[in-house]
Amino acid sequence: MKISFSTLGCPEWSFPEIISVASDLGYDGIEIRGIQRELYAPDIECFIDSRQLEATKKQLKRLSLAIPCLASSCNLNFESDIEKAKAYVDTASALGAPYIRLLGNATPEPSDDISLKVIMPNLIEIASYAKDKSVTPLIETNGFFAKTKTLGAMFKELEDANVGILYDIHHPYRFFGEEPAYTIDNIGPFIKHVHIKDSVRDGTQIKYKIVGEGNLPVKETIRLLNGAGYTGFYSLEWVKRWDLTLEEPGIAFAHFIEYMNSL
Repeated sequence: MKISFSTLGCPEWSFPEIISVASDLGYDGIEIRGIQRELYAPDIECFIDSRQLEATKKQLKRLSLAIPCLASSCNLNFESDIEKAKAYVDTASALGAPYIRLLGNATPEPSDDISLKVIMPNLIEIASYAKDKSVTPLIETNGFFAKTKTLGAMFKELEDANVGILYDIHHPYRFFGEEPAYTIDNIGPFIKHVHIKDSVRDGTQIKYKIVGEGNLPVKETIRLLNGAGYTGFYSLEWVKRWDLTLEEPGIAFAHFIEYMNSL
């Protein structure tokens, strides 16, 4: 299995700190969702000019680390986000990252506040732009698209388009009660990248937990994905940037790699 963590989990760390910890702990990659104060990947300092970019790529190669995905907040409902998504494609291509993440909703909670008539042409435009740059845009199972029967049906209509799915295992299970087997049956062939989280419900609230300390069927999901032939990254999305009460990144990252290696 290939294992990464999202930089969402270490909002105060510099890029050298991030890659040093990832290498020391034995990770295979780093998913980029902001570094320190900069959330917009095309403006991250070590990705901006060609000299810094080449130095970054050499560092990653020396440490045997990949960047599997640039996780954007670009929303497919908004025409104004298309150019931002294309900038993510350009940055991913320059880094050799195969995927960028796109959203249908800004928040993980279920919402019907989307328009497929807007989303589909926007997605196809971004996908067409990305194809010649060896980058594939992924829609996350987030918000409306956490209902994976709907998402799977949409992808069947896209046929051979340069698109895929980022399967966040948390949202379909937690918000729609989908069992992993049902979800994977709906979208399995389109899954290119996976987010791992764990949580518990406390009344109406969801509380994120260290992986294995919540009650999501994490092991079962990974077993089913492996059995279905999934070969991409399993990426810990520890949402420390949005919830500073969560355990420190060093604790969460060390625990996750041990957890995954034990499977």
